[in-house]
Parts: sequence; C-alpha cells; structure tokens
Amino acid sequence: MRVLIVDDQLQARQGMKALLGAWYRDVEVREAANGCQALQQVDDFRPEVVLMDVKMQKMNGIEALRQIKAKWQQIKVILFSTDPDYAAEALAAGADAFICKTDAPEKLRGVLWNVSQNTQRRS
Repeated sequence: MRVLIVDDQLQARQGMKALLGAWYRDVEVREAANGCQALQQVDDFRPEVVLMDVKMQKMNGIEALRQIKAKWQQIKVILFSTDPDYAAEALAAGADAFICKTDAPEKLRGVLWNVSQNTQRRS
C-alpha cells in the first residue's frame, strides 16, 4: 500500500509513519508538509491513501482534498484535525473519512483499513 501523510507538524508525520510501519509489512510512505506539496507528491507518487491534516499553511487540507478528488477519484483521502467541527465540511468536500487527532491510534488503523479496502463507511 502506498500512503501519503500530509501534516505541517514533522512530529505528527513521523508518528503516523511509525504506526503505519508497525501495522503493515508492505507499506510505502511519503510525506508532505502542506497541501501544495501534497498535490506534487500525488502527481509523482500516486498513493492509494492520503492521510491529511485540515489546518495547514499554504494550502489547507480541504482545498487539497478537492483538487485531489477532482483529478483522481480513486485515491482515498482521510482528513484529520484536532477540531471535530471540521468533520462535516471534510466529508461534504469528498473525504472518504475524518478522524480527530485525539482519537486512539486504533481508530486510525480501523479507518485506514476500511478505506483501503474500498468500503463506503465514513467515520
């Protein structure tokens, strides 16, 4: 599985990358620090799943999501934030799922599994 992690906080990206490495044997992970970098990485890397923060400078996750989905509907995008109030906006913009950064890692694992298996479940 190819996963792109997009967050303006280096520690958050590294933490998610470590979790993915522990959960999956065959995972290739790349990182981006904002929505603009995410769009470049999607062009080059063609991930199956994008894990992306909502609040970032240069281009936020909602705008990057819209641009990704406009070009590549098949790429699954999971948006996350510390603010659960973004959930409705994220899902309305086309996110395949939304999670809070404060949720337990097991929730991320379950959502990632569901999304990567092409389920229609949204959390």
